[in-house]
Amino acid sequence: MRPDNRDLGLLWDMHNAAREIVELTQGFSYQQFESQKSLRYAVERLIMIIGEAAKRVSDDFKKSHPEIPWKAMIGQRNVLAHEYGEILLERIWSVVFMRIPELMRLLEPLIHLEDNN
Repeated sequence: MRPDNRDLGLLWDMHNAAREIVELTQGFSYQQFESQKSLRYAVERLIMIIGEAAKRVSDDFKKSHPEIPWKAMIGQRNVLAHEYGEILLERIWSVVFMRIPELMRLLEPLIHLEDNN
């Protein structure tokens, strides 16, 4: 299923936030990430943007792309927004280096559909 304009915009938002996370954290160790509060807060905010955009993607599009971890992204956003006292930095770091590159890989063919037609 091709994304409509609204969904396409949300997919772009997700991809751009993911790209910014990669750029912000490039070359950092976990210890540096842990010690730099402003970096942690920026990454957490970008993860929240990804989750919020994922939440707003149409249900039809989500159903047609089960390879995208919609529930996990929305769930992570909810944890950051509502259970901030429970945030584990190790989990955020894992998201940054394991989940974000995979998300970008999954989103790229979807946002580039327009280029192919």
